Amino acid sequence: MQKVPVTVAVITKNEESKIAKCLESLKWADEIVVVDDESRDKTVEIAKRYTDRVVTKKMEVEGKHRNYAYSLARNNWVLSLDADEVVSDGLEAELRELFKTEPKDAAITIPIKTFIGDYWIRYGGWYPASKVRLFRKDKFKYEEVEVHPRVFIDGSCGHLKKDIVHYSYRDFHDFFTSLNNQTTQEAKKWFNEKRKIGFLKMMRKFYDRFFRSYFRKKGYKDGLIGFTVAYGNSLYQLMSYVKYQFMLREERGKCEKQK
Repeated sequence: MQKVPVTVAVITKNEESKIAKCLESLKWADEIVVVDDESRDKTVEIAKRYTDRVVTKKMEVEGKHRNYAYSLARNNWVLSLDADEVVSDGLEAELRELFKTEPKDAAITIPIKTFIGDYWIRYGGWYPASKVRLFRKDKFKYEEVEVHPRVFIDGSCGHLKKDIVHYSYRDFHDFFTSLNNQTTQEAKKWFNEKRKIGFLKMMRKFYDRFFRSYFRKKGYKDGLIGFTVAYGNSLYQLMSYVKYQFMLREERGKCEKQK
């Protein structure tokens, strides 16, 4: 069957348990590029079974790292995936239809279907949670920051209907471990920006995140899992704030010692 003129760029780091499933779903693509962040397991060995374009590069700044991966594409169009994501059969069919002619948009959003273990999170704002994942590489760029980089698009943005399936967390231990890592990076970002965030503003965001996820976006329909996810969304703000305050405290301590 004819290949679709798209380069799929996959970012990896110690993903030997997931990478094969991801790459197996990409046989339709004209090119696969894997940029590996110095994995210590068999990620690279497995990736080389699917593509000869496997590059090792340490990730220091997420946005910069992703932009580098996209720059390696030989095609004009890039689909961005993480190693724990899979292109569904429906999305493959939709992409084949889309590229029968040249897409008119500069970038295109795709729905993300996220799982914790074997449970699909349907509510709380987690689905469809469409994100820009398909784009012309000359019209798209990530903000070069360490966490949650913004996207910059030069042109219009279209939308697809079928899903990228995201096997995000093995279980809730994995969920909270990821939350801990992400909030550390968020706190570093705030520290570098010397962001002004007071306790009352943080608490308002804490409660607002929970209310929006659990009530407004109907997270309660996912039962106890929905409650836990909503709580995790709000806890993100609190954990980031506490870590940020400790960074500021440590900085003040160093300055006082130097006097």
